[in-house]
Amino acid sequence: MSRKFYVSFSIAVAGILCFAGPLYQARAATTAAPEWQLNDPDGKSVKLSDFKGKVVILDFWATWCPPCRAEIPGFIALQKQYAGQGLTVVGVSLDTDGASVVKSFMKRVGMNYPVVIGDEKIAANYGGISAIPTTFVLDRNGNIVTSHQGFASQVVFESEIRPLLEQK
Repeated sequence: MSRKFYVSFSIAVAGILCFAGPLYQARAATTAAPEWQLNDPDGKSVKLSDFKGKVVILDFWATWCPPCRAEIPGFIALQKQYAGQGLTVVGVSLDTDGASVVKSFMKRVGMNYPVVIGDEKIAANYGGISAIPTTFVLDRNGNIVTSHQGFASQVVFESEIRPLLEQK
């Protein structure tokens, strides 16, 4: 009798967990991304609202972070392939060594998307970035649709942005 209870209980918990992810993503879709204004490595001011109407991949990263560097070629490819359909990848560098380090790194790896120099305020506003990379996918209305902590592949991001790009 108790074995049947534990099996039934385990099945019920598994069912709840299967639905928890989609429910969380659906709830996250109504969360507006916090607005920010930061400088790019050249000192030019950039705001999140500059990308209004675009699907945005907002990536918190640093030049010294191996998983961050591993994601960058995928972001370059996505930016190249989907920019015409309304995608913009935006890197938020959390490097503490200054904009010149970020600028030379961007040039060396051929980053084709905007990068801003992040600070403690933006990290706190996005839930306290506790690990990098941390990446948010925003829909055309500026809502956070999903997020990833740690490395995620180009294929994963592509599967998330394609439906968003189709929405006008």
